[in-house]
Amino acid sequence: MKVDAIDRVIKNAINVMESSKYKIFEISESARNEMNSLQNELERVSEETLLTIDQVDKLELEYRKSRIRLTEVSRDFHRFTEEDIRISYEAATQLQLQLTVYREKENHLKMRRDELQKRIRNVEGQIERAETLVSQMNVVLEYLSGDLNQVTRMLESAKTRQLLGLKIIMAQEDERKRIAREIHDGLAQTMAHVVIRTEIAERMLGQQQYETVKEELGDLKEQVRDSLEEVRKIIFNLRPMALDDLGLIPTLRKFVQDFEEKTKIRTRFDLAGRESRLPSAMEVAVYRLIQEAFSNALKHANASYISLDMTFQRHMVKIVIKDNGTGFDVKQMESKMLTGNHYGLMGMTERVDLLEGRMDIESNKDQGTKITMLIPISSEERKE
Repeated sequence: MKVDAIDRVIKNAINVMESSKYKIFEISESARNEMNSLQNELERVSEETLLTIDQVDKLELEYRKSRIRLTEVSRDFHRFTEEDIRISYEAATQLQLQLTVYREKENHLKMRRDELQKRIRNVEGQIERAETLVSQMNVVLEYLSGDLNQVTRMLESAKTRQLLGLKIIMAQEDERKRIAREIHDGLAQTMAHVVIRTEIAERMLGQQQYETVKEELGDLKEQVRDSLEEVRKIIFNLRPMALDDLGLIPTLRKFVQDFEEKTKIRTRFDLAGRESRLPSAMEVAVYRLIQEAFSNALKHANASYISLDMTFQRHMVKIVIKDNGTGFDVKQMESKMLTGNHYGLMGMTERVDLLEGRMDIESNKDQGTKITMLIPISSEERKE
């Protein structure tokens, strides 16, 4: 290809992508404005909901008192006249009507609050997808906007490096978004709920409902414990600290043991060859590969048994993972991976490629699955 022809193609591609990026940015900004509006409305509705709940509590207390008053007036004909009975009856009826109206308002506000929260999550998903597209386009534009001769050389001799760099950047972005989503959907929601429950407990304390407050505090304590456990899970998923302290093999033994205890799926871990420490990045990558394979077996295979065999060879680590699950058609699965519809296996394939290794999958319907990974290691990389 001539340099001028390549230059025209690249410039046209840059113009199209710049225009598309601007349109995506407009969509993203529109979605952000909508989300801000929804969040403001959600704050207003949440405040009104709390006020309405407080009003319902007061009306319930007043209504109970009016019913007691009506009973006393109705029973004592010597002290109270028919006019007194009529007034007490009308007061109780009026309070009952107000209580019904406020209860209906409370239910309506709660439904509106839940609807707003759902819409905010949907809009956040739209913003996230738009930001992902813009991020991808920025990465590509950085490559395309470089020196033309350098682009030509990359086209001729280093296409794989471009793809590798793009994959690394996108993997980092996906990991950041995954962590943000875990915190938002799990910990942040729980903390918001704890705040609301604390406010309710404060109001109950003012009304001297000590037993109810005690029960409420007990529930809050359990929620805080669950939140603490969620934080620990997020930290562990970021990087298992046992890898640095103990090494790959002890960490895998602990993972397999915990997996069996948590899922009730029978597991086995066998090690062959001379065990040795690997570079930190390689140990993390191998751990993630095995973790993903076990997760796939749990989610999709309906397996009752999973085995892990690791063999340390002179220049290679061999990993074999088997399960007795439902299995699948390998060719059909490969076509899904090409279209980006099976992220688990696709992520494993990319990790193995980054390690310059090879992964083979053997599976058939109702005959389980066997995944074999061969990861090269040099003598310099071993840590005895």
